[in-house]
Amino acid sequence: MPDIPGSKSTLQPEDNLQAVSEQDVSSDKNFRFFDNRQKYLLFVNTCSEKEIIAKRVGMELGNIRPNPPALRIFDAGMGDGSVITRVMRETHRRFPTIPLYIASKEISLEDVRLSLSKMSDRFFEHPSTVLVLTNMYYSEAPWMSPKKVEAAKTMVWKDVALSGTSAHEFDEQLGHLDGFLAQNWQASHSPKTGNPVYERPVVLVIYREDYRFLLDDVIPRQGKVRADFDLVIASQPYRLRVSDEFKARKVLSPLVQALGRGGRLLGIHSCGNDPGLEIIKEVWPKENPYQRNRHDLLRTLKSQLGKEARKYNFNVYADARSIFRYDMHTLPSEVSASIGTSTLFAAWNAAVYVAQIEDSRLTEAITDDRYLLATDRILKKYGGLWFYDESFVVSRKKS
Repeated sequence: MPDIPGSKSTLQPEDNLQAVSEQDVSSDKNFRFFDNRQKYLLFVNTCSEKEIIAKRVGMELGNIRPNPPALRIFDAGMGDGSVITRVMRETHRRFPTIPLYIASKEISLEDVRLSLSKMSDRFFEHPSTVLVLTNMYYSEAPWMSPKKVEAAKTMVWKDVALSGTSAHEFDEQLGHLDGFLAQNWQASHSPKTGNPVYERPVVLVIYREDYRFLLDDVIPRQGKVRADFDLVIASQPYRLRVSDEFKARKVLSPLVQALGRGGRLLGIHSCGNDPGLEIIKEVWPKENPYQRNRHDLLRTLKSQLGKEARKYNFNVYADARSIFRYDMHTLPSEVSASIGTSTLFAAWNAAVYVAQIEDSRLTEAITDDRYLLATDRILKKYGGLWFYDESFVVSRKKS
């Protein structure tokens, strides 16, 4: 039987997007960068960004003082789960006996599948975990509540209680969710912006059946969801080229307001000034996607919050703490007198992915081999390829 909104089930074998707001009104409307699976997956698997970001999140966990009944974390863009699964490992190390409420937003069906494939070990190591996945927008996801009445009427809410005690059993049951996801986790593209939008809002709540009693106060119920997060991870949650006003109003403001007292939001985005940008400028000399920085963004956020800004601390930090580097994985022998074609393609893909170059411009650039020659020059110049991200923290005051 197909699941209906509000249904609750124990999963049986037969029960077979970094995202951008739907209201982005920037000029290049048909830009669907984060919808390109090949670029994304090649970047994730050839560069160390996700690993380094997880370590930065771990630093913030040292400042968290959770309150009963659980430590609450919200991931504002789950992607393929590379960051949140590492964060869950670190959280278990620091808080091995505290129940965890992990909520994640992701509109991409494929990313949800990839993320779930990584979760069986998490439920085994930290059994008192409640994992909540949703495809809703930033203004809705922390509260699992659609803004529009029409969307609320079509909402699908599914509870999954995992049976068994082994990671293998959990993995099999999570794999059986493919049918549910294919049926319900559908997205279309906004005719206004070209960005992905959900066809109907979905909430998927997963926990272990044998821990249901212990987690009774942690498991969310439809219509009775609170935010009050101890930590919000906002890693690359917006496009570089949209205005600071848009980033603050549509993305950061609702995420900040989802913090509980003492809660912290860690924001991360690309900042350039690295060999990756040099590759881009070799091909497009006037290109500069990094025209605004964290200082500009937080000033705009303060203005957007108005009087509410008094509830928060805004920490831009010095460059030495804020800015961090991640690398493309290469062997020393790969960056030598003759660089292999696969390495060149991976480096080029990483550069255009980070700089968020539109497909229409890429099509023009690859009509000849100048882009590969440019990539080759930069790799040899630096003996590899790396990029810089910058981070900031917004924390809610305890009183």
